[in-house]
Amino acid sequence: MSKNETILKMQEQGIVAVVRGKTKEDGVKIADACILGGVKSIELAFTTPHAPEAIEELSEEYAGDSDVIIGAGTVLDAASARLAIIAGAKFIVSPAFDREVVEMCNLYRVVSVPGVMTPGGVVDALRAGADIVKIFPGDIVGPKMIKDIHGPLPQAPLMPSGGVSVENTAEWLKAGCVAVSAGGSLTGPAKKGDYQGVTDNARAFVKAVAAARA
Repeated sequence: MSKNETILKMQEQGIVAVVRGKTKEDGVKIADACILGGVKSIELAFTTPHAPEAIEELSEEYAGDSDVIIGAGTVLDAASARLAIIAGAKFIVSPAFDREVVEMCNLYRVVSVPGVMTPGGVVDALRAGADIVKIFPGDIVGPKMIKDIHGPLPQAPLMPSGGVSVENTAEWLKAGCVAVSAGGSLTGPAKKGDYQGVTDNARAFVKAVAAARA
């Protein structure tokens, strides 16, 4: 899958799952549960032990499913980005903007998604070549921030992370986001070993995205 195809697929799906496993095995199980529920863009956080191994395992497991996109999250430096890319990650998400991470992604033709909180941050990320700009923390800035940014920067492809729920997914998408990123509100049941609960949440998010775009 090319970089452009990955971007289009992420936008079409409209929902990215942020997966933070307690162990590598837990991370893989959470990802499996999300995919089973229809959320097929997986951001495997580097806070998960042995994250590159989990990314590699998932990439191999779903190599035959063109709808599944395995990426990496909480990537703080270019070295970690390269490890994730070598493991098979198709997109790289960071909590903050780091030019070297974006440049590493561009070098390997992998989607870069740096996190910012201000219009200035959006401009810096776009100038560096970011493909999607993560608005983080979303629960602090709120959906109105999207419309405000799109006033002077209508070309900016934005995705919120933090505070995204089934209930407010439509609000984010209708404000102009290309997709939403969900963590605890999607994967929370896994903390108690309830992977079926994760799958149920994933199905609810898929329905919320479809309803918002109907």
